[in-house]
Amino acid sequence: MGPLVPLQNISNELNLLIAFVIGLGFGIALEQAGFSSSRKLAGMFYGYDTTVLKVFFTAAITAMLGLIFLNFVGLIDLDIVYVNEYYVYSAIIGGIIMGAGFIIGGFCPGTSFTAAAIGKIDAMWFILGSMIGIFIFGETFVFWKDLYMSGYKGAIKISDVLGIRDGYFALLLILVATLMFWVAEMAEKKFKREDITKEI
Repeated sequence: MGPLVPLQNISNELNLLIAFVIGLGFGIALEQAGFSSSRKLAGMFYGYDTTVLKVFFTAAITAMLGLIFLNFVGLIDLDIVYVNEYYVYSAIIGGIIMGAGFIIGGFCPGTSFTAAAIGKIDAMWFILGSMIGIFIFGETFVFWKDLYMSGYKGAIKISDVLGIRDGYFALLLILVATLMFWVAEMAEKKFKREDITKEI
C-alpha cells in the first residue's frame, strides 16, 4: 500500500484492511461514474460516450504524478516498485480477447463486479463467463505455454524504451491525454445518442 509497507510502519493485517477499504472506495467511485452500466461502457467503442477514456486516463495520470512526487520527496523508491513483466504476444492476444469481451459483454473485470454488487444480472453472467474462461485457460495452459511465454521483454517501462526520464514521459502522456480528450469530445458530438444516454 504505497510507501507504508516498505517503511514497515504497519502490520500485514492492517495493510490488507487498508487495501480492502481502498477497494471498496474504488468500487463506489466506479459506480458513481456510471461504470455499472454496460451501455455506458460500450459507448466508448461506439463513440457516443467516452467517459471511460476520460476517467481512466485521468486516474492513470494522477497515479503517475503521485508516484513521481512521492519518489521525489523520498517516500517511495520507484526502483523497487513492481512492474509487470512484458510478453509481447501474450499482451497482443490478451488485448484482443479483452477488447472483444469488453465490447460484447459491456464490462471489464472490475466494472463487472461493480455492477454485480448492485444487482445487475448481465454483470453476474459476465463474471460467470470470465470464471469459466479462466478455468479453461488454466486447465489447457500446457498447450499455450510456449506462445504465452514468447516475446519476453522483461519488466520494462515505456520511458525506458523511449530513453527518457519518467518526468518527461509524464509530460508527454499529459499532452497525449489532452489530445485524446479533445478527440473524445468531437466523437461524442458526432455520434451522440440521446435515447441511450438518457437511460444510463
